[in-house]
Amino acid sequence: MKNIKIEIKWAIIFSLVGLLWMVLEKLSGLHGKHIDYHLYLTNLFAIPAIIVMVMALKDKKKKFYDGQMNYKQGLVSGIILSVFIALISPLTQWITSYVITPEYFPNVIKRSVEIGYYKTTAEAEANFNYQNYAIQGAIGALVMGILTTAIAMIFIRTKR
Repeated sequence: MKNIKIEIKWAIIFSLVGLLWMVLEKLSGLHGKHIDYHLYLTNLFAIPAIIVMVMALKDKKKKFYDGQMNYKQGLVSGIILSVFIALISPLTQWITSYVITPEYFPNVIKRSVEIGYYKTTAEAEANFNYQNYAIQGAIGALVMGILTTAIAMIFIRTKR
């Protein structure tokens, strides 16, 4: 447990940053009045997500490996961190979907049918729902976390 304490801490921080991002999206109207821009602007979350991942890896390097961390050690740490984020993501998606912005799914379903992205409301509902978002979020967190780690560790690793 002591070996993965840093990863658990940063998975929680990452999840809180994600929830804060959802609050900001809602407050800016991206889940309502400006929903047409949501598809594009939500991807900006990659910026704080990468920053948090890099901070986590640097924290692991400094505190656990005493400033000397090779690529493999960092990759393993990032994979563990990504797994924890993926495991927490259904909870953060539930909080987002049912507490922060319960109007998002009805709004995006309605709008996607209006603009012809889906032909029927049933088609849109099959895509825009908690279960799909929870699954996509967990898989996305795992894949993007590992990819981010693999790239970031090129720069963070101790060069000998």
